[in-house]
Amino acid sequence: MKETPIRKEIVDQLVSQLGIEDFAKATIREVKQVAAMAEKQSGVEFIKMEMGIPGLPAAQVGVDAQIKALNDGIAHSYPDIQGAPVLKKEASRFVKAFIGVDIAPEGCVPVCGSMQGTFASFLTCSQANKQKDTVLFIDPGFPVQKMQLQVQGVKYETFDVYDFRGDKLGPKLESYLQKGNICAIIYSNPNNPAWICLNEDELKTIGSLATQYDAIVMEDLAYFAMDFRKELSTPFEPPYQPTVARYTDNYILLISGSKAFSYAGERIGVTCISDKLFHRHYPDLAQRYEGLPFGLVFSTRMLYALSSGTSHSAQFAMAAMLKAASDGDYDFRAEVSVYGQRAHRLKEIFCRHNFYVVYDKDLDEPIADGFYFTIGYPGMTSGQLAHELMYYGVSAICLITTGSHQEGLRVCTSFINDNQYDLLEERMAVFEENNPV
Repeated sequence: MKETPIRKEIVDQLVSQLGIEDFAKATIREVKQVAAMAEKQSGVEFIKMEMGIPGLPAAQVGVDAQIKALNDGIAHSYPDIQGAPVLKKEASRFVKAFIGVDIAPEGCVPVCGSMQGTFASFLTCSQANKQKDTVLFIDPGFPVQKMQLQVQGVKYETFDVYDFRGDKLGPKLESYLQKGNICAIIYSNPNNPAWICLNEDELKTIGSLATQYDAIVMEDLAYFAMDFRKELSTPFEPPYQPTVARYTDNYILLISGSKAFSYAGERIGVTCISDKLFHRHYPDLAQRYEGLPFGLVFSTRMLYALSSGTSHSAQFAMAAMLKAASDGDYDFRAEVSVYGQRAHRLKEIFCRHNFYVVYDKDLDEPIADGFYFTIGYPGMTSGQLAHELMYYGVSAICLITTGSHQEGLRVCTSFINDNQYDLLEERMAVFEENNPV
């Protein structure tokens, strides 16, 4: 056995000290903490792949607009709970430019990041019909969304889409919907953590079944247009970002400023509710909220109770970024494409040393390179692999925490530095030697 870059005793002691009994279930924060403490104690640089935080500078057009708004005195006034008119207008236009669907400005409501958008959406969807009290996750997905439902006391069901792509998706989805208790269906596209991208046929299946069984689809577009296999960066011209919005009126699109514009710190996003859903009256919502339709319950009740609005100056930043993108003056995809380049190089290194990509296909097409990808190692469970990699100064989270049933890890490309490719190559060569297949 070759010596590992970090002594095993250091990692094992920290894992024990933090009370992590099963590394497969360690949270992102716990993995991050072990990595940070091990790095400090050993003096060995960690290659950190566990946190999904943007690794690029914030879009300058947004920064400039926010500074101007602050200098103009915007900070002294509460924002309108429906959102600044300029942002609502530009969000509606952005959806038309890059998704190719029409949503009126009134249905485009700013939120404190998509996290708040999903929280408020879960609240509204789960109260719309007393008979429908369960959310369905098409997993794998973002673990915190399940935590949100845990906080709210709302039930959820989940299935791993790994074995249910294409024609298999409809029957699997319907097996849950026909129970009559599903109020909402949620997934991310591109997917966190697998980076699979549901195609138009699959989205048509989801949309048709959502209409048939009267469920609301929550489409999490945190990694907007980041399928780098397709040219999705020309405004008002196809191809557009794939969406369920073409196939049902029962949808909510969650558009985040965090990844596409690297504007995570200001907690800004837009929740875009279809025109029909925005104005729809649900008897249970009407009884509870003075006769208000779905969209106004979302904004004037849920969001108002949560935060009394979204950061005023950040709304002007988001509006400027969306406008510049729609005008063709700012190619946000060109800036974030570096994530795809990093993923390509990282996959090559891992696969050269006996690792494999877990979610490796979109049906018959190789998975895109992007913000995340997934890896496994022959003969190792998720927990064993994540723990073992810590000895080599590499940190990542286990797929089990994302709702996946596959053995493997999620790798995030956002914090990879140029000097770390050679470092990873050296360490994985030792890993391969110490763990022969």
